Amino acid sequence: MTAELGHFALILAFAIALAQAVVPLVGAQRRWSDWMALAGPAAGAQFFLIALAFAALTRAFVTSDFSVALVAQNSNSLKPMLYKVSGVWGNHEGSMLLWVLVLSLFGALVALFGRELAPGLKARMLAVQAMIGSAFLGFILFTSNPFTRLPRPPVDGADLNPLLQDPGLAFHPPFLYLGYVGLSTAFSFAVAALIEGRVDAAWARWVRPWVLLAWITLTIGIALGSYWAYYELGWGGWWFWDPVENASFMPWLIASALLHCVVVVEKRDGLKNWTILLAILAFSLSLIGTFIVRSGLLTSVHSFASDPTRGLFILLILFVAIGGSLALYAWRAPQMRSGGVFAPVSREGALILNNLFLTVACGVVFIGTLWPLVLEMATGEKISVGAPFFDKAFTPMMVLLIVVLPVGAMLPWKRGDLGRVMPKLYAALGLSLAVMGAVFAGGKRAVGAGGDGVGGVADPRRVDRSGGAGAAGPNSSGRKPAPPQGPAAIGMGQVHRPCGFRVDGDGHRRCFGLGG
Repeated sequence: MTAELGHFALILAFAIALAQAVVPLVGAQRRWSDWMALAGPAAGAQFFLIALAFAALTRAFVTSDFSVALVAQNSNSLKPMLYKVSGVWGNHEGSMLLWVLVLSLFGALVALFGRELAPGLKARMLAVQAMIGSAFLGFILFTSNPFTRLPRPPVDGADLNPLLQDPGLAFHPPFLYLGYVGLSTAFSFAVAALIEGRVDAAWARWVRPWVLLAWITLTIGIALGSYWAYYELGWGGWWFWDPVENASFMPWLIASALLHCVVVVEKRDGLKNWTILLAILAFSLSLIGTFIVRSGLLTSVHSFASDPTRGLFILLILFVAIGGSLALYAWRAPQMRSGGVFAPVSREGALILNNLFLTVACGVVFIGTLWPLVLEMATGEKISVGAPFFDKAFTPMMVLLIVVLPVGAMLPWKRGDLGRVMPKLYAALGLSLAVMGAVFAGGKRAVGAGGDGVGGVADPRRVDRSGGAGAAGPNSSGRKPAPPQGPAAIGMGQVHRPCGFRVDGDGHRRCFGLGG
């Protein structure tokens, strides 16, 4: 009965999301206050119903209700309670339910704390938020129902992937989703501003806290995921630049740029169009990341699923959300004028340079991540873009950014003087060079003492044929590992995959449940 209650709550939430997507939007256009006022209660009701569904699924996992297919496939009666609870989002269907729960949470928070918002902006923002929610609630109900019953329940479940039975699963995905999905608030505010045709300091003051919250939680989620991967799999950073790692990193880069730009809009009434575009791109990249994780088009150890039907559904959502918002931007952005004239050498100029480096760096990661897919579609050739490409193309942008950051932070608004700023930074520059020299010298000594790895630890990038990390010499059987097999790779030779992953139908090893 609990599963049916959760399923029914999702159906009601879907219906309310559809109403919230239409009624307040029409009310704002017609200036009907009663219709606009519906947005707040609808957002609260939607969150309550999705939370009820999530609680029902959690109860099924906690009580080991193996009549629910998702529980039978991803849990076991002997599992510790921590892994029973975290197993709720350690799979495709449960993680999507967490996705829409976080989305509805942000909508409810805006409805609760946005009482001082202009009624029209608030109604339009919550309507856009509901459009996203209705799309993904429909995706869950029609393709990924987490409450499907089994006609003949097993005595015990199949258990969760052993690699996911770790405290990292309890904390990494929720934090990642709070950032990943939290960027939807900036997107909804941006689209609402485009519909309204106005961006001002008041708009920026409302957007900035939500962008900051999303950025902080996304940063925590990425850091937790990196640490988890390191101690669980012993990659030592080897899987940095994995497609799903990049899927969460790209929104973080754009959100970093957006966070700086919102300040310019608030303080100087400038960069309005650019700020709106960044808000659209940040959440668009989150949606693209969701597509990467769940479509199976790109091979990754973090992939959730490879169902073409699900991938096509998400692709349709991408087309409508990203294409529609960019079309609206192209139509309305020329009508919004920015004020705040400033000199090139100023804090505004430094922030523009900061944004340039961050967006170009994001473009490098985006091209490197999706280029194998584009090339395979165009020519049928399968390649893998490896770490050396990203390191060589991405690192220069970050070095320049690190150089510009302290200078820009010292410059005043509107007009600055480098001659007055630079002497204040000489001491910091000297200290930085000394620390870099000490780190470099220490690293060289460790490599000399330990051979191929730092401190005597074998380089984790050198992987034997069994998939375990190790030196390039003989393996445990006394034989040297054979050359790795697989598709050609740009910059890194071949693609190696650690052992211990679940093997799917096409022979790829995958760790389900680590992605976004």
